[in-house]
Amino acid sequence: MLEFLKQPWPWYIAGPLIGLTVPALLVLGNKSFGISSSLRHICAACLPANISFFKYDWKKEVWNLFFVFGILIGGALAMALLANLNPVVVNPKLAKELAVYGISNYDNLVPLEIMNWPALFTLKGFLLMIVGGFMVGFGTRYAGGCTSGHAIMGLSNLQWPSLVATICFMIGGFLMANLILPHILAL
Repeated sequence: MLEFLKQPWPWYIAGPLIGLTVPALLVLGNKSFGISSSLRHICAACLPANISFFKYDWKKEVWNLFFVFGILIGGALAMALLANLNPVVVNPKLAKELAVYGISNYDNLVPLEIMNWPALFTLKGFLLMIVGGFMVGFGTRYAGGCTSGHAIMGLSNLQWPSLVATICFMIGGFLMANLILPHILAL
């Protein structure tokens, strides 16, 4: 059984499990699924109440903080107990393309050639980690939620803004991966 858990789960198992969180949260407590709102709750709990964006009763949403903490603990346990120590399998065509950008180490989920502390202080690392992180955070706030909140919960509830946000997330991802990222990696 442990060997089965170490393998990537097929879409027909992982997808329904993720999808079942929506009715479970609705039935168990009329709660909405989303991760990005937890950062607002943390800030509301820690920052002074004179900032209007954080003036609300964050204690009513404390379940969300436990939910996110559970995801963090679950991820750490999964990495410790179920870690697959084999290198990531990459399609030979993709490996050839990545080699052009100096990426050849597939021992981790994220290439160490571009995601490491020394790389942070290069133009490429700054653009990928700092600017990219800011853009994701800005987009999440501007869209009123993250991909999990909109694409999983919002679409399940047939919310028009979630459909628009999800379409924009997908278009942005396609543009970044196919048009912008190759130029950044070539730096």
